[in-house]
Amino acid sequence: MNSKSFFGLLLLASLWGPSFLFIKVAGRDIPPLTMTAARVSIAAVLLYFVLKLQGGKLSHIQKMWKHFALAGFVGNALPFTLFNWGEIHIDSGLASILNGTTPLFTILIAHFFTQDDRLTPKKIIGSVIGFSGLVLLVAPALMDGIKAGSLGLLAVTTAALCYGANIVYTRKFFRGMPKYVAPIGQLGFAALIMLPLSLIVEKPYELALPSWPALGSLVALAIFGTSIAFVVYYRIMEFTPASALSMVTYLVPIFGIILGVTLLNEQLAWNAYIGCAFILFGVMIVNGFIQIGTLLPKFR
Repeated sequence: MNSKSFFGLLLLASLWGPSFLFIKVAGRDIPPLTMTAARVSIAAVLLYFVLKLQGGKLSHIQKMWKHFALAGFVGNALPFTLFNWGEIHIDSGLASILNGTTPLFTILIAHFFTQDDRLTPKKIIGSVIGFSGLVLLVAPALMDGIKAGSLGLLAVTTAALCYGANIVYTRKFFRGMPKYVAPIGQLGFAALIMLPLSLIVEKPYELALPSWPALGSLVALAIFGTSIAFVVYYRIMEFTPASALSMVTYLVPIFGIILGVTLLNEQLAWNAYIGCAFILFGVMIVNGFIQIGTLLPKFR
């Protein structure tokens, strides 16, 4: 079960990893609210179409609509928009570190609001090791200089807090639901929130038609980074504690590096190797893939 969680997180990170690249490209022509609205709408419609093709029914919506609405706002509408806007004002390296606070928020929230995911020395040590690896990974970007707009910092940190809270919330209320129902419900209500908001505030119908790279990035973001990713997310959630599930945030930058090496012929420095090793080690500890109980007698 522990190895199943670990490799599930690797799969999820591989889907979310390219998202920041897609956001950067799409954000050149598509404003933040409109990008979020289009992203969640395309993803929700696609998953609903797949559900119907498989003969499934959209159950639980009437009974759980308040939970879906809250999860759609806290887990999608608000953080997606905050990241779209925040990355305009701060460097990507700093955004990566702030996004990496998600597991730290999650283990604290899970400790106080769940019965089966309490704070333990193993989780603390694994989270600190993973966060240290993340800092090492983006160290060159930070050393080149940080553009730290206060509102950008606040936006990305708030988004990380939203992710942490939503991981705990969805695991508590949506576990055991039929396949596709939970992601359709969450993304669907996010779309209901964002579509009128984007139409009123940004008036995308008055903007110039986005470029093909921007449109292609938006579609890829909706399909791979949202619809498929959320199906995988809800599958992993069935057998992985919230604190362990949140560690996917540390794995995402690793796949960003892999993309840079394979597509852009980037060269890895020593900090990348050590940072990736720290991240993998920390995630393995939190997931129980590596047992360190014998090394921690004084905490018991």
